[in-house]
Amino acid sequence: MMTSRSFWCSLVLLGVFPLVTRGWMDVDRSRKLYSDAGRLHQEDSRRFEVTRRKVLYGQDGLHASCEKKYCGRGSKCVVNRDTNQPECRCVEDCKSSYMPVCGSDGRFYENHCHLHRASCLQRKKIYIIHSKDCFFKGDTCTMADYSRLKSILLDLQARQQSPSSSLAKDRVAQKRFLIEELFKHLDLNSDGHLSSSELTQLMKKEDLEDDLLGCTLEDLLQFDDYNNDGHLTLQELYTAFQVVQLSLPEDQKVTVTTITVGLSAVLTCSIRGALRPPIVWKRNGVILNFLDLEDINDFGEDNSLYITKVTTIHMGNYTCHAYGYEELYQTHILQVNGLSVGNMFYVFSDDGITVLQPNECEIRRHMRPEERIFTSYEEICPRVEGEDTQSCLWASAVNVRDKYIYVTQPKQNRVMIIDIQTQKAIQSLDVDPLPTKLHYDKSHDQVWVLSWGDMRQSSPTLQVIPEASAGENPRVIRTPFEGVDDFFIPPTNLIINHVRFGFIFNQSKHAVHKIDLETVTHIKTINLKAHSCVPQAMAYTHLGGYYFVQCRRNRSVAASLQLVIDSVTDTVIGPNGDVSGTPHVSPDGQYLVSADEGSGRIRVQALTVRGEIKLIYDLKTNIRVSDLTFQPSFTDGNQYYIYATSHLQTDVLFVELSTGRMNVLKNLKDPITSKDWPWSSYNRIMKDSGLFGQYLITPAKDSLFVINGRQNTLRCEVSGIRRGNTVVWVGEV
Repeated sequence: MMTSRSFWCSLVLLGVFPLVTRGWMDVDRSRKLYSDAGRLHQEDSRRFEVTRRKVLYGQDGLHASCEKKYCGRGSKCVVNRDTNQPECRCVEDCKSSYMPVCGSDGRFYENHCHLHRASCLQRKKIYIIHSKDCFFKGDTCTMADYSRLKSILLDLQARQQSPSSSLAKDRVAQKRFLIEELFKHLDLNSDGHLSSSELTQLMKKEDLEDDLLGCTLEDLLQFDDYNNDGHLTLQELYTAFQVVQLSLPEDQKVTVTTITVGLSAVLTCSIRGALRPPIVWKRNGVILNFLDLEDINDFGEDNSLYITKVTTIHMGNYTCHAYGYEELYQTHILQVNGLSVGNMFYVFSDDGITVLQPNECEIRRHMRPEERIFTSYEEICPRVEGEDTQSCLWASAVNVRDKYIYVTQPKQNRVMIIDIQTQKAIQSLDVDPLPTKLHYDKSHDQVWVLSWGDMRQSSPTLQVIPEASAGENPRVIRTPFEGVDDFFIPPTNLIINHVRFGFIFNQSKHAVHKIDLETVTHIKTINLKAHSCVPQAMAYTHLGGYYFVQCRRNRSVAASLQLVIDSVTDTVIGPNGDVSGTPHVSPDGQYLVSADEGSGRIRVQALTVRGEIKLIYDLKTNIRVSDLTFQPSFTDGNQYYIYATSHLQTDVLFVELSTGRMNVLKNLKDPITSKDWPWSSYNRIMKDSGLFGQYLITPAKDSLFVINGRQNTLRCEVSGIRRGNTVVWVGEV
């Protein structure tokens, strides 16, 4: 991309703006109008649409075969009708925005898209060069002379052609009329294209050599034939003379934006039009673009106004207009609320981090992939070479005492830390390759990190980040445990607020290994070989002190066995009857819910104060459960609902735990495919809002659904969020 200075210089030289010696058009102070490509904001290209829906329809999306096909800039993926295979083809057209750039081939391009398209069509690398050389294409006709040439042509045309009275007061329409008439005059054969021979004939016919000061009509082709086809079209002539037609929808002339103290605000100007000049922002009549303010900056490619860390001093009116067109302006009224950064869902998706307030289904903050980490100034999600869009990849996240969120970026081999108070990425920690699972051990204030090493999980490691809530100089400690495929640390609850032991296991060995969480040392190995059990998942209840171990399904056994271990003696009691599936224990420890993915059966058992395990009921469903969570009942004390999502289906099941009464929320769109979510078996999570919260959230492939647990109804859908399968709830801060 051209720097702001080069861009403004080119506009001045092309005759777009008059040269001035003072004020805001001082070229040396124009650096702040456009920043480098790494800081561009593209809110318009990908905006979130929040809709409240009672009837949900089918899901739109890309053809499946194009989902993993990445094409370079200037091209896009299409499916070949003959072979039904994805292939990259050059884009057919580009938007008519005027953002001139110079190519490494020495040619002048109207904008980035035209350059990349030319590179694709010519099958050679053309890159942007930050040089003004390609703007000066002639030795005898300078840019200043060329600007005067165009003024002379307009003057001559105005003398020959009198616009109608209806156009007399409309400067833009009048100029457009004159350019159209000039084109007709120059197009001698009326074929809609101006050729070099036509322009030469007209020069001789009308004896203009002495009038044009060293330039010729052919210089129109030299300077403004953007596609280099040897002809000039009416649209190219419009561009040459900067014929601009701007519009602003009536309902957007005044907009109101409400933001919370401490967050960031982006005000985007809604004035649109081909060749729109740069946008000027004002507050109380003072131009903001060149004031170099610490908290108001980043006038990106779409000229948005970016306010960092909003406070009450920022409330008020902001106006925007295109340079030279002050009569058409938009007013933004910025309202500021008090500080509230709690009671939010943090959703980690392909497009960055979305902070969602579930009660109003309101997006409070969106951290885009190109935003920077505070300490290192690296991008949150660095651009991958060869990919058209800058996207993120996440695997697991945890809330650390409502102060920080730790989240893994498996392809970056790091854990990122989000400060909840400021809602910014403040630091990243390098960890072993492919970190896929996090767990926050609240009892010892440490975050456990499981890394696979590679996608085959051939060299897994287990690491610990101590003093995770301190937020200062975090460090990563590698544990001595080898061959760790998974681990289990019992969660704390209202009754049990300290957990001393955890377990690690290898999914190819018939054993679980008990570890001391405080000293990070191995205590003992519990052998499961007598039951031919290779552990896959675990759960714990403090009522009776039982661990439940789900065994992996094998060829000789149709269902996955479940074993019971006594936590007092660390001995295997035996199978949990004929119960199979992944175990889940309710927050009060009174219910064990086992969901068998293969059969769709859900078994619910009661755990009594006497330490007994009793089957209450057996539910037969067609839900192949992906994830399951507990929601407190708002009508019956000490009771719960369970909410379960499916691996493959669009329905969400909810069950009244005490009675087994079932119901379904239908058509919550297709889940993320297992192929697109290789990090765990939970390809569609169900996330609750804490022990006393009423909202739950579950992602579909390209959107999120918020559920009202108090009413057991769908609250809303937030569309445009792809692969948002990593979610953290943050309570009151």
